[in-house]
Amino acid sequence: MNGVLDDTLLADPGELMARDTTGVLRAAATAGAQVRSAVHACDEAGLARLRGHRPRALVLLRRPGVSGAVADLVTALLGDRCPVPVVHAPVVPGWIGPLDVVVAHTADPADPELAESVATAVRRGAETILSAPDAGPVAQAGAGRARLVVPRIPLPAGLGFAQALAVALVTVTELELITPAPAAGLEALADALDAEAERNQPGHEPFVNPAKSLALRLAERTPLLWGVDPAAAAVARQGAIALAAHAGVVAHAADLGQAGTLAGLRVAVDLAERSAGVFHDPFDDPAPGDAAPAPRLVLLGTGEEDPQAVSRRTLGREWPNADVAHPVEEVPRGTRDAVLLRAAVLALRADIAAVYLGLAGRATLST
Repeated sequence: MNGVLDDTLLADPGELMARDTTGVLRAAATAGAQVRSAVHACDEAGLARLRGHRPRALVLLRRPGVSGAVADLVTALLGDRCPVPVVHAPVVPGWIGPLDVVVAHTADPADPELAESVATAVRRGAETILSAPDAGPVAQAGAGRARLVVPRIPLPAGLGFAQALAVALVTVTELELITPAPAAGLEALADALDAEAERNQPGHEPFVNPAKSLALRLAERTPLLWGVDPAAAAVARQGAIALAAHAGVVAHAADLGQAGTLAGLRVAVDLAERSAGVFHDPFDDPAPGDAAPAPRLVLLGTGEEDPQAVSRRTLGREWPNADVAHPVEEVPRGTRDAVLLRAAVLALRADIAAVYLGLAGRATLST
């Protein structure tokens, strides 16, 4: 998206909804409902029978879509105190067996590699939790032996993070791998997502709508999404997926400790900060047509410590012009499950910001 974004479109809810012909904005706002429906679907699939089972290994399959970011976030929440190994893999490992638990999510009912993996896992006796549509080769591969959790809310392509996250969290909670378990059967997570969806609704002006504000900040820039803690780094990767899926924007996502040591990016950020003075007018002094968009650094945090303070402690420097996404107002310090709730809030915010950016960008390109 190389044109200048028409920010007036983001202030026009009627036009936004008219351009949202596939209903992506409405669907993104169902994140809280996705969590609640997933919890009920997990009950129907019998995940409560996992209680007391201690697997040899927990295998999280990373398939196209949101499953990789969900696996990263769940692993971050489990932390280094998880009593069993947590394995990430695109397909089930060759050693999979009856002592292991496999968790998989897909929105593609015909994913051939996943279908083969599910068939292998159930044939070898592994406990398999499959979040997928109930028709197609993937579901058929479970042949009644996988615990099939069927999404109840139809979603456009590129969404479903909340639904997949809820299934994974129910699984690790029933396995007693996460301590303490998320409060009140994930109801607090659903409530936090409902509140974030309300903040980001189309009728709210950008200055009170964090997703619109983020979209405006990222417009015509190369987003650098750096998480200052493991959960935030997982959200950064989900944000990059959302920007690619909904806005056609390429973003760099990484954890701060790794990204902050990349000399080229550090120089690019510093140069962008020096050139972005208060008197700079992109209309009077546009960048060359073949120049890459300048980077926009966003520091994401889910812990108690301010992201700039984390950067100062780990890298010995701050980033004066960086945007900081650290929702401590939405999820106050000291809140139970704060890391989970903040991560979910940021993931939803990134999804909706990407949708806004895509709608506004398409409007610009069509004029």
